[in-house]
Amino acid sequence: MNASQNETDPAQTKADNMAQDLCTFAIDRTDLKSLMGSIPEDHQLNLTTLEYELSILKILAAGWGISFYMAATDPDKSVVSNSFWMGIREISQQISTLTQTTTGQEINYFDILKNRLDAYMAVMQDNPEQATDPTQVIGPAFARACGSENDAMAILIGTKMFTLTMGAVKEYIDNMKRPSTQRPN
Repeated sequence: MNASQNETDPAQTKADNMAQDLCTFAIDRTDLKSLMGSIPEDHQLNLTTLEYELSILKILAAGWGISFYMAATDPDKSVVSNSFWMGIREISQQISTLTQTTTGQEINYFDILKNRLDAYMAVMQDNPEQATDPTQVIGPAFARACGSENDAMAILIGTKMFTLTMGAVKEYIDNMKRPSTQRPN
């Protein structure tokens, strides 16, 4: 192996850093808590279910954002996407292990994410006329996942989480793709 093969590829490092940043963002609960705080106290939503589903939706929306906002011709796209999902898989394993340790119940959080992704994708495929604006489909599908299919507040909160997450991912990718942009320390 020559010396140049031992050196870290700066493009690979930037793509891996992007994936790590996006993974950290996907599991950050700050905006989730803000949305939860906007629910009127007298509303009948199951807040535990809502918070659980919001965290899943945020992770999935961040992954979608990578796929949607990074150009197909971008050489970093596959690295960012693969590294992001590997990071989510690792976090999912930690959640699964913690859940089993604390409750004795075995779960596979990554499988839960995949199943929910499949459910959202099925709704999108069943509504091709709305595929150009997924927010019209995601909000109602989110409410259904919460067990509150016709609840306007659940639909609104799911739509808002999806929209905010996608917007934040787009902004981040756009900023990182500018030639002069450096990753914050």
